[in-house]
Amino acid sequence: MKRLTAAVLTLAFVLTIGSVTALAQAEAGDSPAAASLRGGHVWHFLGAALGLGMVVIGAAIGIGKLAAAAAEGVARQPSAADRITGAVNLPLFLLEGVAILAEVFILLIVLLK
Repeated sequence: MKRLTAAVLTLAFVLTIGSVTALAQAEAGDSPAAASLRGGHVWHFLGAALGLGMVVIGAAIGIGKLAAAAAEGVARQPSAADRITGAVNLPLFLLEGVAILAEVFILLIVLLK
């Protein structure tokens, strides 16, 4: 698992650096979109898609673990279900908010390139 994580992070880093160098090769007078599409340099789109995928997968894993822990806690102590649910809601909402903000930032990066 550690090797897979290292490989994915290395790929994301290479794609990010590749997008910067690809955009730097635009000819004078070209808009960034025209230069990237004409020259085949769409690495920033691939990097944004990879980043968005990692954000969504990370958020899904976090929400799943949080929900599983809450369900196990309620199963062990049904009388404390209200307190467990209340304690789980705030981190759950914060995790979803971070994921949504990351998606918005990635969308802005793609649209403003």
